[in-house]
Amino acid sequence: MEYRDFEKYFNPFKIFSTEDIKKKYPGFDSRRLVEWQQKEYIQKIINRWYLFSDSKINEPLLFLTANKIYAPSYISFDSALAFYGLIPETVFSIISTSGKKTKTFHTPVADFYFRHLKPSLIFGYRLESFDNQYFKIAEPEKAILDYLYLHPKMQSEEDFEAWRINRDWLEREIDKEKLERYLFYFSNKALTNRVQALLRIIRHG
Repeated sequence: MEYRDFEKYFNPFKIFSTEDIKKKYPGFDSRRLVEWQQKEYIQKIINRWYLFSDSKINEPLLFLTANKIYAPSYISFDSALAFYGLIPETVFSIISTSGKKTKTFHTPVADFYFRHLKPSLIFGYRLESFDNQYFKIAEPEKAILDYLYLHPKMQSEEDFEAWRINRDWLEREIDKEKLERYLFYFSNKALTNRVQALLRIIRHG
């Protein structure tokens, strides 16, 4: 197996797994992966998942990586809110939602956190394009609900102020009807109260 041929095929994938390799090259010798890591051609992210070492590590690539290494999942919480400009940007960790159990991966490129939601709440995400690839990310309305649902202590005006949410963006861009429609599926009175408190603060801010 020539590395150039391997790179040419897998480079468009951005991130690839041993399963991806075996589908393309059934007789692939896994010792090549060790060799190419030693030569710094590729980099292991977690067990079975790799990036090319010269990849530009940016937010879209990290989001795509999160989607891939723990699927099915989608970007949400702080990561999605920062992506939309609702809270100050943070790149220290990537936070996702999954119907699978809560999981954390500390990797050479970022820390990836996956927060569990019951399967009936895995909805409200969209596909964002990235260099001929797509990553799944919560819509702004769903990212707010996901966050407040798993942060029940956020209730007072001081709590919301500490969140540093962009009030102008929220008031201008959030689809209130969609927010209420998504909220219905949570069937959680305490969450409803927190969302209403947030919206009151925004309107009167």
